[in-house]
Amino acid sequence: MGFTDTRFTVNLSILFTELPLLERPAAAAAAGFRAAELWWPWVETPTPEQSELDALRSAFQDAGVQLTGLNFYAGQLPGPDRGALSVPGEESERFRANVDVTADFAQSLGCRALNALYGNRVEGADPARQDELALENLTLAARAADRIGAILLVEALNQPESPKYPLVSAPAAVEVVERVNAATGLDNARFLMDLYHLSMNGEDLPRVIDEYTAVTGHVQIADNPGRGAPGTGDLDLADLLGRLRKSGYDGWVGLEYKPGDAPSAESFGWLRTAD
Repeated sequence: MGFTDTRFTVNLSILFTELPLLERPAAAAAAGFRAAELWWPWVETPTPEQSELDALRSAFQDAGVQLTGLNFYAGQLPGPDRGALSVPGEESERFRANVDVTADFAQSLGCRALNALYGNRVEGADPARQDELALENLTLAARAADRIGAILLVEALNQPESPKYPLVSAPAAVEVVERVNAATGLDNARFLMDLYHLSMNGEDLPRVIDEYTAVTGHVQIADNPGRGAPGTGDLDLADLLGRLRKSGYDGWVGLEYKPGDAPSAESFGWLRTAD
């Protein structure tokens, strides 16, 4: 089964990064995409100047590209951090300051999926207290997402690359999703199923799809090993996406892979030649 019946959205925080941020939506459009997603673009601040928000909004609107997903502030990402919401002290406060900023910006572009990375374990901090803090902040994020008609995504990462991140399996992330939904009563928290991260964890991907598609709000892909484009590794991504469709998933699939040494625009040959 090929890729042609899948709706792809391109992640502009890992692809087209050879270009300035404001040029990436137009570059995605020139490569044939009409949808894109982003990690939080302002790594240094959860509350950028309104002029910066306005400029990025205009870049998407001028390019005719739909923003389909946006991360809340996640600390130094790319970098050593994997989120801020479970980190006691200043980082947690920065996350809280960012919640409405992210939601309002997403709403202005019709984005309906907000991703909240859980955050690393902190040396000297009680893991149980970190989990309590995480639930408090995820509850705030879920309510902000509900305010704009969006879903809140909770993502599992992979243990080899994120050894301090506690959600390194599909069941662990889905358990958090269930706790958030129970706490808010909104039922708008969903699992972000990243097939690359799950494969790095050695999970049985067909089984994950069969068990968790019903609670999945978004899917992301990259091949493994290497986190490159489909066809550069060993994953049968076309088959896995076909299984997802048969299981009822009809949402966007984020392309969150490394383009390699060539310009990002040259990394989509696998899609142009798809059946």
